[in-house]
Amino acid sequence: MLHADASLVPDSIKTKAEFWTHVHDQLEILVGGQRHWVSNLSNAASLIYSSLQAFPSNFGDGERSVNWCGFYLISSLFPQPRFTDASMDPKFQTHASTNMLLGPFSGRPACQWIEVSPRPRGVCGDAFVKRSTVLVPDVLTYPGHIACDGDTKSEIVCPLILRKGGEDIVLGVLDLDCLAIGGFDADDQVGLERIAALIIRSSDW
Repeated sequence: MLHADASLVPDSIKTKAEFWTHVHDQLEILVGGQRHWVSNLSNAASLIYSSLQAFPSNFGDGERSVNWCGFYLISSLFPQPRFTDASMDPKFQTHASTNMLLGPFSGRPACQWIEVSPRPRGVCGDAFVKRSTVLVPDVLTYPGHIACDGDTKSEIVCPLILRKGGEDIVLGVLDLDCLAIGGFDADDQVGLERIAALIIRSSDW
């Protein structure tokens, strides 16, 4: 199979439940034999985003389009700078250990980092701290929403939770934005949480 063909959505798929099962199964093939989280999250972001664009009955490329899909991850997963750049945002320097950094994504440029402690910022920060999916039908009504793209109307964020030695470790979040109010629902939550679990168990952290 050509890798790009993984994002094709058969005409036989009509419901969101069927769609997310299809995306999960395609991603499982893509990450097979590859355990580096950068590669797996890169393909996951691209696959989810491209597949959603090819699912016109629920999303498509019009006013209901999903306009961003990607990951924010705890800063300790990234290579640490050996030298401090004086031009770096001083707030980032001070709280580097309490941030999530922008990871692989598809869509327009986004916020570079999101603070999670001492006070979580936005939907991503809340999902990280609560360790549960946050589904927001209308971002304008959500306290502290971070507007990376002013066209975004709704959002869903799933935490990436690694269960290790009886402990739950939150590694980051999977974040999707939509141009429509109420773009996501319970079917999306179930599908994305299953994909998040696949990503966790298929990668080395």
